[in-house]
Amino acid sequence: MLDVLRRIVQEVASARNLEQALSIIVKRVKQAMAADVCSVYLADYAQRRHVLMATDGLNPAAVGRVSLAMGEGVVSVVADAAEPLNLDNAPDHPRYRFVAETGEEYYHGFLGVPIIHHRKLLGVLVVRQRERRKFAEDEVAFLVTMSAQLAGALAHAEASGGINPAGQAAGATFDGGVVDGLAGAPGVGIGTAMVIYPPADLDAVPDRKITDVDAEIIAFKTAVGMVQGEIQTWGERLSLHLSAEELALFDAYGLMLSSGSLVDKVVERIRAGNWASGALRDTINEHARVFEDMDESYLRERAGDIRDLGRRVLVCLQSAGRRKAPPYPERTILVGEEITATMLAEVPRERLVAVVSASGSRSSHVAILARAMGVPSVVGADDLPVGRMDGRALIVDGYRGRVYMNPSEAVRSEYTRLAREEAELVAGLQGLRDLPAETPDGVRLPLYVNSGLISDVSTSLANGAEGIGLYRTEFPFMIRDRFPGEEEQRRIYRQVLEAFAPRPVVLRTLDVGGDKPLSYFPISEDNPFLGWRGIRITLDHPEIFLVQLRAMLHASVGLANLRLLLPMVSQLAEVDEAKRLVERAYRELIDKGENVIMPALGVMVEVPSAVYQAEAIARRVDFLSIGSNDLTQYLLAVDRNNSRVAGLYDALHPAVLQAINNVVVAGHAQGKPVGICGEMAGDPVAAVLLLGMGVDNLSMSVASLPRVKWVLRNFTQQRARELLSIALACEGADAVRLHLECALVEMGLGSLVRAGK
Repeated sequence: MLDVLRRIVQEVASARNLEQALSIIVKRVKQAMAADVCSVYLADYAQRRHVLMATDGLNPAAVGRVSLAMGEGVVSVVADAAEPLNLDNAPDHPRYRFVAETGEEYYHGFLGVPIIHHRKLLGVLVVRQRERRKFAEDEVAFLVTMSAQLAGALAHAEASGGINPAGQAAGATFDGGVVDGLAGAPGVGIGTAMVIYPPADLDAVPDRKITDVDAEIIAFKTAVGMVQGEIQTWGERLSLHLSAEELALFDAYGLMLSSGSLVDKVVERIRAGNWASGALRDTINEHARVFEDMDESYLRERAGDIRDLGRRVLVCLQSAGRRKAPPYPERTILVGEEITATMLAEVPRERLVAVVSASGSRSSHVAILARAMGVPSVVGADDLPVGRMDGRALIVDGYRGRVYMNPSEAVRSEYTRLAREEAELVAGLQGLRDLPAETPDGVRLPLYVNSGLISDVSTSLANGAEGIGLYRTEFPFMIRDRFPGEEEQRRIYRQVLEAFAPRPVVLRTLDVGGDKPLSYFPISEDNPFLGWRGIRITLDHPEIFLVQLRAMLHASVGLANLRLLLPMVSQLAEVDEAKRLVERAYRELIDKGENVIMPALGVMVEVPSAVYQAEAIARRVDFLSIGSNDLTQYLLAVDRNNSRVAGLYDALHPAVLQAINNVVVAGHAQGKPVGICGEMAGDPVAAVLLLGMGVDNLSMSVASLPRVKWVLRNFTQQRARELLSIALACEGADAVRLHLECALVEMGLGSLVRAGK
């Protein structure tokens, strides 16, 4: 039964639109359960009805035309209770409603289960029997399992279609479709989708319209020829080591690729307007499904061979395509299942207007990078029909976390106005660049920047940064194929320290592991975020740590603006050991005659244990810096890069606020300054609370500086303390955010939390 489940879900997931997905569901489930009827009713919340959207067994003419009001019929009993309903004779149920158009008078046995995705009822999956009988327990379990497995795939398909006024599946047109995700970076982006996908991943390939059909066919056939040549070479190379029977596998591969049905089908799809990669994807999936549906296990396994060949042809297509840059639209909205830093970097900056990622959270790397670049983004939009979005007109609302696909003229007109007003706001905020971040009651709160690249320096200074609160030293390590030498590191650090002198520069010691691996220093762990990372690695490898420490200290000669920061500290012994190594590096340079001075040393508070030992840590060091990203993740037990739970990640959660407040109190009790270097510092809403806590400095992305400065220059610390008191008494992050946003609106700062003025 598990094999049946897997095959059905896989087939539904590869459906090209909602209508096809529903058709597959009713056909396959009916077969698997040997039922007389299988139907799917989808919830149309706009019309408050459950619409019959697919059936195998009832009158097909009823599809899209028959519906039940919410609360009407046994289908609504399933929907309202959000649990299965198993009846031996459905007409006997008091809520039963007879619908003649469906031809259902012949059916008695009824089993309905809800289709739920992320707590939202999408519809009801129903099977019927002519005879009077309840379905067996294992049949109920199968249908419940099937519904749970299908919910995600169905939501994905529905996001690109839904129900149009005629009640039919909109399929691949998805005009006016809306997908909700998480607000990644504020702003409004209006443009054209450009789908980016990882190499050699057939399922990630998007549809893409073409103008030169002949060129695509030539590219495809060239790629096929290259793979055929590779297969022949492999067979010849292994001919001395394999038997004739084993070598026959390579002949079979060659036959598959020379198969008229496979090659001709791809060419047919290219002629229909899809590019070679998209046509290959659909054809390979179609052929693979034929094998997957076979009863013989040996033949089913051949589906894997088909997919492997498809991937090899795709690699050849992609390698040929790398000779020229992708055709980025004039106003590019980058879309993908997962957007990486390199994908962002490849887009000409003047063309990039927004970013949409199906994965990630407000604090994932794509959101952080987008905020740093001042580019609106939506992340965690896991119902995004990525493969069918290429070339579509999009509007990205980075405030509400919403993506509009092929928006109506009314929606486009409204967002064009909002985008214009936002551009005016950004231009106006530039006037704050040379003004201090000082509250109306005279409290100065230095604003620093988070950085990791030399190229960020000039931009940071031009935007009024008062220093660097977090310089990520791992970047030079990540872009090399070896550990950088001491002199290499010294030159990099010297450039940053000189550029900002006499402003402070906080260099964080090497922080790799977790989601920042080094290709030449592989770490394989089941749970890397709770594993060997940060200070744990550098203390275990003092030969690496000492080289970096000497490079940092040497780079600061004559400048006196260096501060060192230790990441991922979870216990006092780590602080003590790190201090000994810093002192050793200092003595070694002094012994060589270098005129170095001992820099201020700080600890990142980003794990719960450090929160509870903050005062003891503060006694040992010169300052504390709270890393709100990881601290929030660890306190709430939420992987911020997992879109399934990313909605639970919120730095305004009362538990996070209380933890940060406790650290500030503990640090100040020892007379040590406490700063914030996580993304929370760049959130105008959170900045008010941090002001109320008495935080000593904030470090953020360059793009956030003007907005945070505007907030601080409008709120007194006394008012911030009043708002903090209320926030700490709230029971949830949503209540905190709503309360703070209302306060900003009252102060005339509503444009910081919504589009437009």
